[in-house]
Amino acid sequence: MAKKGTRLNTLVLECSVCASRNYITQRSNIQPVKKIEIKKHCPKCKKHTVHKEGK
Repeated sequence: MAKKGTRLNTLVLECSVCASRNYITQRSNIQPVKKIEIKKHCPKCKKHTVHKEGK
């Protein structure tokens, strides 16, 4: 029997400057289909940059 509730999608966040994939996060299927943009620290660039949802 299947579980009831929302399923979580696994996302990979990649740096918009150097395109390295640094972070993995999850979100539910209920949210609208907009790509996530979060400002996080990139260890390769060594500064805070915008990380966007990748493939």
